[in-house]
Amino acid sequence: MDANDQVVITGLGVVSPIGIGSEVFWQNLLEGQSGIRSIPFLNGCETLAPIGGYIPEFDVSDRVRPRKALKVMSRDIQLAFAAADLAVQDACVGRSGIEPERLGVVFGTDLIPCELHEIAPAIRGCIEHGRFDFSRWGTRAMSDLYPLWLLKYLPNMPASHIGIAFDARGPNNTLTLGEISGLGSIAEAVRVIERGHADAMICGGTGCRIHPAFHARQSAYPLSRRRDDPTAACRPFDADRDGMVHGEGAGVLVLERRRHAESRGATIYAGIGGFANTCRAAGRDDTLLNEAIARAIRSALGQAGLSSREVGHVNAHGLGTPTDDEIEAKAIRQTLGDVPVTAPKSYFGSLAAGSGVVELAVTLLSFRNGLVPPTLNYQHPDPRCPIQVIHGQPLKDSTGTAVVLNHSPTGQVASLVVTAG
Repeated sequence: MDANDQVVITGLGVVSPIGIGSEVFWQNLLEGQSGIRSIPFLNGCETLAPIGGYIPEFDVSDRVRPRKALKVMSRDIQLAFAAADLAVQDACVGRSGIEPERLGVVFGTDLIPCELHEIAPAIRGCIEHGRFDFSRWGTRAMSDLYPLWLLKYLPNMPASHIGIAFDARGPNNTLTLGEISGLGSIAEAVRVIERGHADAMICGGTGCRIHPAFHARQSAYPLSRRRDDPTAACRPFDADRDGMVHGEGAGVLVLERRRHAESRGATIYAGIGGFANTCRAAGRDDTLLNEAIARAIRSALGQAGLSSREVGHVNAHGLGTPTDDEIEAKAIRQTLGDVPVTAPKSYFGSLAAGSGVVELAVTLLSFRNGLVPPTLNYQHPDPRCPIQVIHGQPLKDSTGTAVVLNHSPTGQVASLVVTAG
């Protein structure tokens, strides 16, 4: 491929538990500030883990347009909109002459649970003699719900709101692929541009796993049991790790061809070198996920035309669970050797569909600053995780090439290769 045809990143927007906007996000990474904290509305619930990567005092009302759209925006959508607003401003989309018909949106989303205070009256109205009567839901419940209630929780709504607000009249799509949704949206946006269907794409992912519905289903997630010190709860690859931590956040990018970006004077963060999506074969054998991760890494590098020796660092999925981290670490080791590894979830937990792009932001900003942030809480190396985890101090890295990894509990794996400038 001609270098001028490479798809590059020209805008970045981050909304995370360690900061809103790239500048404060990066500063808190370098200072080792954790965004995992006690969640006020979960305190006092003995059956729930009251910690997570929570964004306090989040308010998007000054950014949303039209303002009335807030009535049909769940927290997931608000996070997505705020990140998109930052990315579009960063890329100077509105002032650059990009035709609306040539601007599109692809967004990754997660399950969006209903706010409890909205659905509680409807549930109460269907209870008779202390028991829920399912037969009443279709008639009685609807009268207790806001008429446009469903629009707050449909997974395609982040892409819809963003497309309307930024007059993006090109392709508009949504991916719901769990933890790989964000990286998947990048890959799809690249393909849209390569097919010639758009000149620029807004893409990203959003997730809010701090909702009580997720915490109530504790048995469905291998959660950390550390409640005394929330900041120490997420410990990717550390020998004392005991589980994952839920979080919330959104990350958004603006993508376009290099020649298009240079023609309008845009600043380029990085180029997309290659992408791969694999899936674990049927069964729960740990070796199957290991093989899927290894295949994704090799495939993405092959697409980028790079060897393992040219990778400066790996931005790992690093969930923080005993089994998951061991599988991923061994896959990294067998494909990339002793490459330095950082695990951003140690700062803010798992953001579900929001994870991929927020974690990628760590790498994009490390390219710009020449430093790769360390993994928090890595104190005791685990011989079962035979990788070189960056810890203690940032790593000076001038190679400008990284592999970013995400995978989901259902076995899907995404690997993205990015190169600086």
